[in-house]
Order: sequence, then structure tokens, then C-alpha cells
Amino acid sequence: MKKLMCIASLALPAVCAHAQSSVTLYGIIISGVSYVHNSDGQSSQFRTTSFGSRWGMRGSEDLGGGLKTVFILENGYNSNNGGLAQGGREFGRKAVVGLSSDTLGTVTLGRQFDPMVDLVQPLQANTVIGVFTAPGDVDNADASIRIQNSVKWVSPTWGGVKAEALYGVGGVAGSATNGQSYAAGLGYNKGSLGLGAGYLHIDNGTASLRGTATTTSTADSLFGSAVNSAYSSAKAIEIVRAIATYQFGPVTVGTLGSFSDYEPDGASKFKTSEKYKVISPFAIWQITAPLSTNIGYLYMKSSGASSATYHEAAFQVDYALSKSTDVYSFIAYTHASGSNGLGAAQAVIGSLDQNAGKPSQVNINFSIRHFF
Repeated sequence: MKKLMCIASLALPAVCAHAQSSVTLYGIIISGVSYVHNSDGQSSQFRTTSFGSRWGMRGSEDLGGGLKTVFILENGYNSNNGGLAQGGREFGRKAVVGLSSDTLGTVTLGRQFDPMVDLVQPLQANTVIGVFTAPGDVDNADASIRIQNSVKWVSPTWGGVKAEALYGVGGVAGSATNGQSYAAGLGYNKGSLGLGAGYLHIDNGTASLRGTATTTSTADSLFGSAVNSAYSSAKAIEIVRAIATYQFGPVTVGTLGSFSDYEPDGASKFKTSEKYKVISPFAIWQITAPLSTNIGYLYMKSSGASSATYHEAAFQVDYALSKSTDVYSFIAYTHASGSNGLGAAQAVIGSLDQNAGKPSQVNINFSIRHFF
């Protein structure tokens, strides 16, 4: 992290115009290689990876009386080819501006994460990449989506408790609720105990556009894999997620659970709600200051329009070479059975969204990551 103060007076006039303003440039660059057994019907595949690479700018201006202006612009990119992530958006990860009060909390407007990403995900085992989350990320546990045209309130921390609420404005002419999203969450972190829970509702937009590239929903698509793509014409998606963790010295244990309901209407291509139930125990062990391991198991059961069962296991090792650079490796396995609405259920590991074309899939990865 390097604070930029009055670097470019033409580009950033506010930085120089106010003594108590600041802009910070930050980012992560990740590059690695994976071996995947069963990917798109191929038995073996080697591929380069760039999970989660990003850069951004955050800033604030002190307005006095405990009030300040805040903003964040964050870009996702692929370090292997320089391409933009998040559908080619310039600041696809986040683009917000708002006001923050010491006593009343923070209100931001723009493209941003839902409250469960802020309050539940930090407690999960997927500290590097979402191989510890549900196949296809059907419950958004690895933050596959952002909410556009949204306003979010984040409370101050009260004795370890924090609350958040968000509303994404649909904006469709003649229908104020068409394409809207809304969410709320509550978190508690104090001592060794961590708790988080939340709810997210997504209206999937205008019936004629559902499941197409021109959807009118304020939320990004959750249909990146064969796990749930048969239900891209859902009228609405309801997600509830909760987590509990406890730290015993260098070891943290926890359990994540979620329930997701993909609801149809008369314009949907399916007639019965498709539901996903997830339970996932995990453990994180900080062996030494630079060395840590994660291990987890996930069980997911879908029911309704179709029925499938997924078993997923993952193990990760991370070693810090310095305060800014680490190397990590993971091995993950998923087995699927039943039907996903398109045919036989395919294995998909976490949020990597690589369809196996087979009932099982293995991914072995080695990566280097640098923070700046």
C-alpha cells in the first residue's frame, strides 16, 4: 500500500486542494498454474490462472464534525493476458462514493458487494480462492456477483456487532421493483468467536430478457456453470447464509451453511423451484507466522425441479515469503450425482466454474501472490 498525496494535481485536484484528503493506490497480482482432471470433457488439462487479481484506488476527504467523503474504484484483471475481468468493466469489482460518519455509519452508492460478502465471507475458509465454496457458487459465498445501482448502509461497530443493509434500484420504466435487489446482514466478532448471517433477494429482471446477455437485473449473473444454468430464467433468487467460527490458539474451526431458492414464474423455462442446501465444516491452522493450512469439506443437495448431490473436499497451504508476497497451493475434489436440470450432474469445484463433463473433478494449483 502506497499513499499518493498530491502526485498529480491535474488528475486529482481534490487531493491537493484539501490538506485532510488522501488517495491510496492498492492491488493484488496473482499468477499460477493448474492441473485439472476432467474439464469440459477432457481428461487432463494444464492452464494458467489469475484468480482474484485486482487494483484500485480508495480515498477520503475529512468534512469535519466526524463526517467524511469516501470513494473506492476497483478493477479486476487477468495477470496472464492483461484482460479485464467482470465482463470487461473498467471498475467491475467495485465503484462507489458516499459519506461516512463516526456515529451513524457509512452510506455508499454505486456498484458494490452485498452485506453477506462483508460480514460472512471474511470468516470463511476461502481466504485465497473459492475452492471451499459451493459448486457453481450457487449461494454467492465467493462473491461472484455485485449489485449495481445500489445504496448500502454499514453501521459502526457496537461491541463487536456490525449491521448492513443494501437496496439495488431496478429502474425499469413502469415497474419500480423489476430487477431490484435487496439484502441485509449482521456480524459479530469479539475475542475467539466469529458469527455472521445475512439474506439476499435478487429479482432476475424482465421476463423476455431473463437468461440472456441483456438481463435487466441489478445483480450480476450467478449462472456461470452447469450446476445451476438450467435455472437462469428464474424470476427471483433468495439466499440465506450463516457462519460460526471459534479460534483455539493457532487453530480456527467453523461451519458455513446456506439455503438458496431459485423461483420460477410463468415466463421461466422450469416450473418448480430449485433449492440448494449447503453445509461446510472447515479448519484453518496457523502453523507458524508464515505458514498456514486450510482444510474443508462441503456437502450440497439440490431438490425441486431436479435433484443432485455434490461432495467437495479441499486442502490448501500458504507460505508468506514477506509481508507483501506469498505462495500457495491447493488440491480440490468434487463428486456429483443425480441431475442438474440439463442432464447428468457435472462436477464443478467451488466458484472456479469449470464444468467437468464428468461426475468428478480434481484441480491442483500452485500460485504466487503479491500485494501492493
